[in-house]
Formats: sequence, C-alpha cells, structure tokens
Amino acid sequence: MVDSAAQGGEGGERILVVGPSWVGDMVMAQSLLMTLRARHPGCTLAVVAPGWSLPILERMPEVDEAIALDVAHGQFGWSVRREVARGLRGRFDRAIVLPRSWKSALVPFLAGIPYRVGFHGEQRFGLLNQRCRLDKRVLDQTVKRFVSLGLAADEAATGSFAIPQPRLEVDAANQADLRERLGLSSGPTIGMMPGAEYGPAKQWPLEHFRVLAERLVADGFEVRVLGGPKDVEAGDAIAEGLEGAHNLCGKTRLADAVDLLADCEQVVTNDSGLMHVAAAVGTRVQAIYGSSSPAYTPPLTDNAEIHYLAVECSPCFERVCPLGHTRCLTEITPQRLLQAILAGRATIAKA
Repeated sequence: MVDSAAQGGEGGERILVVGPSWVGDMVMAQSLLMTLRARHPGCTLAVVAPGWSLPILERMPEVDEAIALDVAHGQFGWSVRREVARGLRGRFDRAIVLPRSWKSALVPFLAGIPYRVGFHGEQRFGLLNQRCRLDKRVLDQTVKRFVSLGLAADEAATGSFAIPQPRLEVDAANQADLRERLGLSSGPTIGMMPGAEYGPAKQWPLEHFRVLAERLVADGFEVRVLGGPKDVEAGDAIAEGLEGAHNLCGKTRLADAVDLLADCEQVVTNDSGLMHVAAAVGTRVQAIYGSSSPAYTPPLTDNAEIHYLAVECSPCFERVCPLGHTRCLTEITPQRLLQAILAGRATIAKA
C-alpha cells in the first residue's frame, strides 16, 4: 500500500513493478498496472519479470518497458540480479514487489530505488521500506493483493476497491498466420487446456477431456488442445486419431497461445495460467476447479462459467489428492461441460 507522501504528483512518477513467476499471476498483475495507469496517467511503468513472461507483458498496453530477470526457479542468481539492478539505478522513484520472497525484493534494493513496497514475508527488513501486513480476510483474492500494493494504505485496508479486468492485446495478423501454418479452421472452435503447473489435483481427468472432444467434434466443432511441452502426452490422449482435433501443446509460443485462445469461441480449462490468458482476451471460459478455489483465483471476466462441486474435502489446495479419489474433479462429467458449452453459444449469440 502506498504512503501518501510517496505517491508524488499526478504525472511523471517512475514506477517499477517486480512481477510474479506464474503465467496466471502475471496476467492478474495487469489489474495493478491498469490501476496505476488510471490513477497516475503521466507515470512510467516498467516490469521486471522472468524472461518467459515478456511476450505476455508485450500484450499489455500499460507497460512502457519489460525487463527480463532470467533466474531459474529456485536459483538465487546473485550475479544476474545485481546486473539487472545496475541497469535500473537512478531510473525509478517507486518499486512495487508482488512476490513475497526475500530474493524478489533484492533488485529494487540493489538499484537504490528510494521507495520500495511489498507485503511482509521472509524477513525482508531493510530490503523494503514499507512492508504491508497481509489481511487474508480482506484481501481474499490474489488480484486484490496485487492491486492493493498500488493504493493508499487506508483505501487498501477496506478491500472494496475496484479491480479492472485484464485485457491482453491480440495480434490479428499472427492469428491468421497461425491458422494457415497449423492447418486450423475458421469455424466454431473450442480450446482445451488440460495442464495445470501446480499438480494433478487441479487437473480434470484426461478421459473426460477425450469424451468431451469426441462429442464436440461430432457436433461440428474444431478442438484445439493448448499447453506447453510438458502437456504433449496429455494433448495426444485427447486429440490422437480424432478428426477435427489438434494437439498444439509444445508447438506454439506463449504469444501464439494468446492469439489462438482469442480465436476460440470458448475454452474448457483447469484453474491454470492459460485460463487467465483466455479470460483476458475475451473468450468465454468454462473453468473447472478441483483442489483450488474459484473464490481465490477466479477468471477475471464476466464471460465465464465456473464448474466446482465444493465437495466436503475441497478446496484442499494440495498438489495431489490426499485422499486418493479426486472426487472434486472426476464427478464433474463431460456431459455437464457439453451442456454448458451449448448454452454458452446462446449467451454469445445474444451478446
């Protein structure tokens, strides 16, 4: 949260945001960037973040500069952080640190940025000169926590401030090129995202995806399975041998995924980073929740339907089902999703 004395004037403030390390969180961070741009229209906004995230940041019109911090997950990367900090010296008035780790606060500190704000976490005394207490009852969503760090402390404490919905820009030329290069149609298309980096307790069964894909193809839809290299086998399980279904996992860049998702009529997705990307390009989202909670990390769009059973043991927030049955996911049937997609077509037609 921002001390009123540190906010500076209406324009000209130079703000550095230290971004998160997950695709979905990076998309949600756009809500903070949109808030800063709206409240400080003359400000300069830069984001330092993992190199993989730069294609997402390039689709955010609020970002003036994206700075890669290429440190492997779990690696300290002292020399890399010090080198990035050296290039930032004297360039910023304020730094907002979104992650709560100790090392995430190092770059603004080493860069000598005079005002550095973030939440309490991992003994960041000295690294931050305003450490905010995280009241999880008030700031009950990830996106609220991000936005609150750009607000005055009294407003942030209410938890009732506006949350702008992320909106990523779409490259129509790249979209058309991808259709041609990958042999995709321009007809009604459903995207499927079977992955979830966090773990299998967030992943709807592949058998369910496959049954749904078969029914959608039979009804005249094209199915596109999207994900990273780790999702190739999952994509094969869904699309292999199915006319009209395409396994694109590992075949596209992150920027391509933005454009391909914008080209879909609807998507069926676990609670994952690509779910947030789909929401941010305006595609209708059929979001499936198992071990996680739609109250905590919902798709930030009005164009979504949530599929969540709220069984007695969920949300457990575990990577693997501790009871071994994953009922929270297996009992969400393909028929339920098919009906939701068909109903969603009517909603889209009325919009």
